[in-house]
Amino acid sequence: MNGPRICLKPGKEESLLRFHPWVFSGAIASIEGHPEEGDTVEVFAADRTFLGMGHYQIGSIAVRILSFHRIDIDPVFWAKRLRTACKLRRTLGLLGVPGNDTCRLVYGEGDRLPGLIIDLYGATAVMQAHTVGMHRARIALAGALKEVLGESLQHIYYKSEGTLPFKAALEPENESLYGRTDAEPIALEKGLRFHIDWLKGQKTGFFIDQRENRLLLEQYARDRSILNLFCYTGGFSVYALRGGAGLVHSVDSSAKAIALTEKNVALNFPDNTRHCAFAADAFDFLEKTGEDYDLIILDPPAFAKHKNVLRNALQGYRKLNALALEKIKPGGILFTFSCSQVVSRNDFRLAVFSAAAQSGRPVRILHQLAQPPDHPVNIYHPEGEYLKGLVLEVE
Repeated sequence: MNGPRICLKPGKEESLLRFHPWVFSGAIASIEGHPEEGDTVEVFAADRTFLGMGHYQIGSIAVRILSFHRIDIDPVFWAKRLRTACKLRRTLGLLGVPGNDTCRLVYGEGDRLPGLIIDLYGATAVMQAHTVGMHRARIALAGALKEVLGESLQHIYYKSEGTLPFKAALEPENESLYGRTDAEPIALEKGLRFHIDWLKGQKTGFFIDQRENRLLLEQYARDRSILNLFCYTGGFSVYALRGGAGLVHSVDSSAKAIALTEKNVALNFPDNTRHCAFAADAFDFLEKTGEDYDLIILDPPAFAKHKNVLRNALQGYRKLNALALEKIKPGGILFTFSCSQVVSRNDFRLAVFSAAAQSGRPVRILHQLAQPPDHPVNIYHPEGEYLKGLVLEVE
């Protein structure tokens, strides 16, 4: 490769020698050539030893490594990485099996494709770029994805307006890169059906990362009264109803989310009389409701996206869990989560511990939860671990 080169300061190559896929701007001694944001660059140690190659970007993370070997970043490269990702999902029983056509096909660094997310909903793949490099490669990626998935893929929707670095001034547009569907998008997850709003919904339209935790909830649902806070499209609620819950209340501050929750409940249980949905703030609902529940689910959006707000986030988790613990009947169950990457597993556990101590009630940990295996964590990139949860029994 005769392109731009990044040369590191002495001693700054250690993380790359441990296969961490990020180069921080403060580690760079010099840049040879004039790379534009999104260009592929080679990275060298101070002694000119080749370390890796990846996408260059402006900001704290200056390079995201695509390969620790010299290789052409071309359609063959993209297809090989995508084929490896698909093989894992087939091994996990999430691709090409009856009753499930929904999974995360690519999870950034976890699939050695940093800056790229691809979620699969039936015959539609929703692609999301978080770096300029992946944005610029979107057409090649779409072609490689069609090659790998074949006739089973009918539509690729690109949804990156809200995920690309705002300083890049790209003005990206969400668009169909391949095919088009006018049909009502419905995905199948573990035998349940869900309307997917990939056009206007959060993320790619659905929170696939809670699939295994929804299945676990189903096992606890029988004859219980259940409160699902921050319900979004009602995933936990639908699983609870299939599990035989006696009553399910779904709460979200978004009226659109509540409408979609009700559609998903009706899609799976058209004659349902056990479910009610409320467009309300979760904290307000907990403080004002006069009802106690056998089981409560707390699945809030990220309270902290940056370390400078970590303290406030932990206070939020403590307050939310303390309110929920007040509303759980004796012998009840609390499913509580954090999806904030900057909140460590230990920090979250301490916040929940503080809430439990405040309640003065005996509390036992039954399960310690994480993201599912189609969101794999690269062992050299612990930052890829973001979802953590606890299932508690409250006496």
